[in-house]
Parts: sequence; structure tokens; C-alpha cells
Amino acid sequence: MQDLSSIMEYLGNNISTSRYMHSINVSRTAKKLAELYGGDPAKAEIAGLVHDCARDIEKPLQLKYLKEEGIEADELTLGTVELLHGPAAIYICRRIFGIEDEDILSAVRYHTTGKENMSLLEKIIYLSDYIEPARSFPGVGELRELAFKSLDKALILVFNSSIRYILSKNGFIHIDTILARNSALKEVQEYGAL
Repeated sequence: MQDLSSIMEYLGNNISTSRYMHSINVSRTAKKLAELYGGDPAKAEIAGLVHDCARDIEKPLQLKYLKEEGIEADELTLGTVELLHGPAAIYICRRIFGIEDEDILSAVRYHTTGKENMSLLEKIIYLSDYIEPARSFPGVGELRELAFKSLDKALILVFNSSIRYILSKNGFIHIDTILARNSALKEVQEYGAL
């Protein structure tokens, strides 16, 4: 795997400046959450850094990346630019950055939708993407505070917020988001929260 400075150099040359800064913020937030919740801070840092590496790529190239990686995406993902870059990033992670760690790859792939029975790293990246320091929307401060007290409770509120936002736009809600939310809610109800 490439070292962090090489990955940062690639990102600096291939994504917008604002997305680059966002990626740095997600990486730092993810590392802090991993340290707090007993995750792997190095994996969290890398996953946070690379999660949006395919975000500024044109759709035809994203589709090519999926095909070359053998990733079959559902119709909603294929038709939604905000969702497609997660799975498309796997190509860049594997073939350019040399990342083979399946936990990191899965966290990158599902950072836009979540998924049922998320791993600790998947939860951390999903949440960090939403609450990183440059995000500014009503309630984000409270979500940030909660994330450092109860990862799972914060995750549920982020899913709820995302679903409300999509509904307000009369958009399609990905089934993975619904399954992720319900799974996280079940975990909190059955086992308490992290």
C-alpha cells in the first residue's frame, strides 16, 4: 500500500480543493473516533482519507471502474451520482493506492448508504463523513458531541437526518440505508450503545 503522503499527493491532484480538505477532515475525525471506540486508528485514517477519491470522476469512468472490479451495483446506485462514487472508489483504492484491506474497502464502498450489520470502521467512516468539522447545518454540533459519547446513537440520528433530507427532496431512499438504520437501532435496543 502507498504511504499516506503518496495518497495525499494523488488526491491533491485528482479531486477538488474543497473535497480534499473534506477528506482530510473526515480522516482526522475517523481517527479520533477509532481511538475512542477501540477501532484501528490507522485504518480509520486511511479510509477517511480515500472515501471520496472517485467523487469528482465522470460517470462513464466510474461505471468502467465498477466493471473492472466486478462490482454489480443496483439500479438506484447506478442512477445516482451521490451513491456511485463509493463503489467506484474501490478501483482506485485497490489499483492505485494498493489497499487490499477488506474492512477499509467496505467502509469506503458503503460510506454513502451504510449497510446492514455495519462494522465498527464502517460506522466510523459513515458518521465522520457527516460530522467532520467543516460541515455546517442545523444540529451538526449536537451530533458531533453525541458521536463522542455514543457512536451508535449518533449513527441512528444521522440515518434519520439523511432519510428526512432525502424525503424533503422527494428522492429515492436506498434500501441499504433503511437496513443500516434498522440494524443500528436494533443493536442499541438489544445491546446498549457504544
